[in-house]
Amino acid sequence: MPWRFHNKSPVFIQIADRIRGEILCGKYPPESQIPPVRQLAFEASVNPNTMQHALALLEDEGLIATRGTVGRFVTSDTDALARARKTVHEGAMRSLVADALALGITREELIEFIQKEDTSV
Repeated sequence: MPWRFHNKSPVFIQIADRIRGEILCGKYPPESQIPPVRQLAFEASVNPNTMQHALALLEDEGLIATRGTVGRFVTSDTDALARARKTVHEGAMRSLVADALALGITREELIEFIQKEDTSV
């Protein structure tokens, strides 16, 4: 999927969000190596410093770790992955609710819709 950026948040945040999602969805499983900064920067058409900043953010969160000169790897810490997954899921749901309410959709309508969709999947 091509890298696309918007003006609503800094590019390094958008990159971190995308890679975080790829980790949480299993594209990069625990203990797998993340591609090098320059490769990712080339693929995303961004400056390597921007990519480095995004990866540093994910390291601060405990999702990836640098192993000397070998590279960066996804954590094997299942608790860290579970916490990140919970944070991302809750953020998505909060955003959904806020968007729905802003459109005039009531909580009851939203709940009814979700319950209908849940049974049709």
